[in-house]
Amino acid sequence: MIIGIDIRMLARGARTGVEEYTTNLLANMLSLNTDLKFKLFYNGYQKVELNYDWLKFPNIELIQYKIPNKILDTSLYFFNYPKIDKLLEGVDVFFAPHIFLSAVSGKCKTVTTFHDLSFEKYPEFYSANKNYWHFSMNPKKQARETDKIIAVSESTKNDLVELYNINPEKIKVIYSGVNLSLREARMSVTNEMATKQSRDYAQETKVRKKYNLPEKYILYLGTLEPRKNIIGLIKAFELFNIKYSILNIKLVIAGSKGWLYKDIFKTVENSPVKKDIILTGFIDDQDKSALYSLADLFVYPSFYEGFGFPPLEAMACGTPVITSNVSSLPEAVGNAAITINPYNLDELYRAMEMVLTDENLKNNLIKKGHEQAKKFSWQKCARETLDFILG
Repeated sequence: MIIGIDIRMLARGARTGVEEYTTNLLANMLSLNTDLKFKLFYNGYQKVELNYDWLKFPNIELIQYKIPNKILDTSLYFFNYPKIDKLLEGVDVFFAPHIFLSAVSGKCKTVTTFHDLSFEKYPEFYSANKNYWHFSMNPKKQARETDKIIAVSESTKNDLVELYNINPEKIKVIYSGVNLSLREARMSVTNEMATKQSRDYAQETKVRKKYNLPEKYILYLGTLEPRKNIIGLIKAFELFNIKYSILNIKLVIAGSKGWLYKDIFKTVENSPVKKDIILTGFIDDQDKSALYSLADLFVYPSFYEGFGFPPLEAMACGTPVITSNVSSLPEAVGNAAITINPYNLDELYRAMEMVLTDENLKNNLIKKGHEQAKKFSWQKCARETLDFILG
């Protein structure tokens, strides 16, 4: 059997959730069955050069085109052409890890991953350009026409059924994994508490200096955009800082600028505790483990997530977590985090107060978090995904 895979999302070189999903999934899936041949569709007039070990597997063929994406998308939207399986010179199944427009001939089966429907539920969290992009991808039509759907959470599956009226029988929930480098995150669990061990202190010192990290800090890591509720986090931190300034705990907001990020920077600039807020910008992948491990607390008060990698990554690194009690986040964190109403700033502040002033609670969250993160592996995700594609 020949399986085509769309990897157009890697063309920008960005590392958002979709890129993380695609690269980690392929790294674990492409070697599972060497009798299968995989053809990877990589297009873009300007695209980064790919450098992944899995591209060297003998059963992998990278097929590249330089069609400008605006021209390709326009042709696909209006004419349902060109057929991607034909561009790949014949495949039996075409797997799309994201909702880019595509078209295949009648004999080719399709499997599509849906990460979330946040753009349907909360269009106000996106820029006009981003909302137009989602509209132009016609996700509702894609969901109805694809043969099978992978949903990354039960929450996403429920949204597909409720908003698009998709038959739940063609949807399979396959949870994503946590990066192996983060899951080997330097922890051991005793009967009494969880402690961080075998840490790379030289790397942590380097990372602390590189990003100007304080001695003690609350961490947010993710894209800077309205959906992540970063302004709410800043307001809750202000309440905490006023009462517990003696603890000298800072707030570190890490990640790249997304859409509609300017209000976040404006809120920081106008904050009465702005001297205690640090914006690091983009974090290199190799620095994430140390960034998480050094933090006293990780807070992720997002309004909506299709899956939500960062809370599990923080848990894998031995950092206690506070996150929202909405969408997929309770699925991901189980009982290993404190979950709060993201619209209630006082509730978020109280949760921060509880964790940072109660050592027993903090250690219990670290211990539970370590066990919870172990449930999510890319190997398991890869096996289930390949079985679903072949089934």
